[in-house]
Amino acid sequence: MEKAPLAATVAALQPRARAELAELVAFKSVADPAQFPPGECEAAARWVADALRAEGFEDVALLDTPDGTQSVYGFLPGPADAPTVLLYAHYDVQPPLDEDAWHTPPFELTERDGRWYGRGAADCKGGVIMHLTALRALKANGGVPVNVKVIVEGSEEQGTGGLERYAEAHPELLTADTIVIGDAGNFRVGLPTVTATLRGMTMLRVSVETLEGNLHSGQFGGAAPDALASLIRVLDSLRADDGSTTVKGLDADAVWDGLQYPDEEFRKDARVLDGVGLIGSGTVADRLWARPAVTVLGIDCPPVVGATPSVQASARALISLRVPPGVDVAEANRLLADHLRSSAPWGARLSVEQIGEGRPFRADTTSPAYAAMREAMRLAYDGQEMAIAGQGGSIPLCNTLASLYPEAEILLIGLSEPEARIHAVNESVSPEELEKLSLTEALFLGTYAAGKG
Repeated sequence: MEKAPLAATVAALQPRARAELAELVAFKSVADPAQFPPGECEAAARWVADALRAEGFEDVALLDTPDGTQSVYGFLPGPADAPTVLLYAHYDVQPPLDEDAWHTPPFELTERDGRWYGRGAADCKGGVIMHLTALRALKANGGVPVNVKVIVEGSEEQGTGGLERYAEAHPELLTADTIVIGDAGNFRVGLPTVTATLRGMTMLRVSVETLEGNLHSGQFGGAAPDALASLIRVLDSLRADDGSTTVKGLDADAVWDGLQYPDEEFRKDARVLDGVGLIGSGTVADRLWARPAVTVLGIDCPPVVGATPSVQASARALISLRVPPGVDVAEANRLLADHLRSSAPWGARLSVEQIGEGRPFRADTTSPAYAAMREAMRLAYDGQEMAIAGQGGSIPLCNTLASLYPEAEILLIGLSEPEARIHAVNESVSPEELEKLSLTEALFLGTYAAGKG
């Protein structure tokens, strides 16, 4: 497909892309009513639905998913006998965390040092704009050569599984020959990348109880079993001395044989403090994409301010375990729960509750869709060859789609490169990446349609 006219159109659409991204970022669409009003998510969903209708989409609908949120669906018919491509993104976002730590208001798209800052700018409201821009460019240059389905999720960040369950109950809705998940990112700015693997995840809440109530640490400390100290021992048992994840019975020696991630580049991307070492063994790519990784997400215990001299009767923690493709997440969950129970010292009462799960994913990188994406990326990035990377995070919908549509080809691209700092304060998107990836997607749809013709 010809690059020049599409590139010119995409470039001309960038002011509109920025304006619309600003409108989307302004919605405080955190899918948790305990943090933000549900009306913010509902308004964002209506914005997406209106945008699809304005582009000629049919059957546009706000889907009420089982978790109480809404996903937005639309269908744009293409030429007769053309293949169908499903484009995915999500409009819900992570909470802004410490708003005082943002250099600019988190829900106000702000340009600074050549990037656009705002919660969701990259993850994944920018993905919505990427899809719209690619389709507009194609419409202005002869038309969209495929049938297009768009699904924009409303609760991806919460991991509550609403869209997965909706898709399972309505399997005909999202059928497609190829699925483009716009919720990943380049390995770094300027290096076009598809994500071929995702780690799965299980999330557990662990509670420890040792006493009927808190006790004075002077009167009872030294003999009374401390629930917080017990919990600390349990959590420490999940790591070897070098920081590697150690869950009894869970393999942690796999290697990644694709794109590598040099230590110094990782240190810079992760903003590791000078003098602080990385944890684990093997290459960074092994640790991020091929091996399990445990993280303590939070601990319920007295805060330092206001703490009293007491032996704690109970304590809780929230733990996530990321598992690579090839590992059954249900088995990993069982092994983690067994490990936690067996590690509790002093006979402490320990209970475990699973509160979230997502399976790992591996794409077929030899498919025709990958060949079309390779060519599209090479053209859009001026000869730069496509890289194939893994991602340590989870997108549970990928596995649902792969199970429902085993013949469909699934590709993951997006705007969440390391400088975007998704999920952290001061999230941003590179406008250059938005432009190039919008062009990439337009070129891909054209190249893919030609190959299927």
